Amino acid sequence: MTIRTRLTLWYAAIFSVSLLVIGIAMYSELVLEARAKSAHHHRATVDDDAGMDITQIIFFYGGSAIVVGLLGGWWLTRRAFAPVAALTTAAEKIHEGNLTQKIPRSGNGDELDRLTEVFNAMTARLDGSFQRIREFTLHASHELKTPLTILHGEIETELHAENLPPVQREKLCGQLDEIQRLTKIVDGLTLLTKADAGQIELKFAPLALAEIVRDVFDDAQILAKPANISVRLAGCEKISVRGDKHRLRQLLLNLADNAVKYNQPGGTVEFSLCRDGADAELKISNTGKNIPPEILARVFERFFRGDPAHNSAVDGCGLGLSIAQWIVTAHHGDIHIASAENRTIVTVRLPLASGK
Repeated sequence: MTIRTRLTLWYAAIFSVSLLVIGIAMYSELVLEARAKSAHHHRATVDDDAGMDITQIIFFYGGSAIVVGLLGGWWLTRRAFAPVAALTTAAEKIHEGNLTQKIPRSGNGDELDRLTEVFNAMTARLDGSFQRIREFTLHASHELKTPLTILHGEIETELHAENLPPVQREKLCGQLDEIQRLTKIVDGLTLLTKADAGQIELKFAPLALAEIVRDVFDDAQILAKPANISVRLAGCEKISVRGDKHRLRQLLLNLADNAVKYNQPGGTVEFSLCRDGADAELKISNTGKNIPPEILARVFERFFRGDPAHNSAVDGCGLGLSIAQWIVTAHHGDIHIASAENRTIVTVRLPLASGK
């Protein structure tokens, strides 16, 4: 029950009790005492008629007063709590991406107006904190790129040495793999940080989504071959969407890479693309281990890798699905993951190009 409803009911109850007390007092004063006095003057009939009139007046006007009081109480509490409802609605719409948006103040200087001012100041401080975090992340990732590039080049140069011992070559190859992994993390973190800051401009144009799906399907077959994973294309309708070709290809490659990495040897990866109303629906499924519901709810979080067994066995940094979600959102689409019975399905919905 809302505060507004409780206050209305309390107001009506108090108003009703007050009217009841007044009615009892009036009846006692005007009827009972009059009857006692009239008993000595033989006017009982007249007093009974007067008592009936007073009783009718009490119920008629008292009932009307209760209705008016109830409606008035509801109106007063609604008006009193309208700023609270407006503040709640505005606060629900605030998230990390629009912390600069201020909640309008009433300007009447009451407690709620002061609360709105405090809330706006709090969101401004939060926005400043997020900005500093983004700037730090962006600068740190930028500064890391140069030494990583240098290390990568130096190790590659050493690997080209003809007289390099096998043990040393294996050690350098391991170091090179770790540098490449770290470079991938830095690149992904830089991309997401720039996306959060609105610094990435997508080049939207009409695209044949089926062509991109077929290209990624071919790449997925190459990725799946070492683990003897079968890759199938269940369906691929000719569908056009409006989007950034580079980013959509990156999206599909990330999803295909995950479908292969988190599969079981000899498993299956399946692609399908079809039209569903005003959207293009792309599904990529794999026959890997089930994702528990508590982990499934967090798979789009950055650096989250919920399966401890995969943390050491599977190459990755926990940013792929975060990047995929950003790309889909930037294209005004939706991405969803479902997992049950040794089958995980990633569904991406993108709006069709106009007239397509």
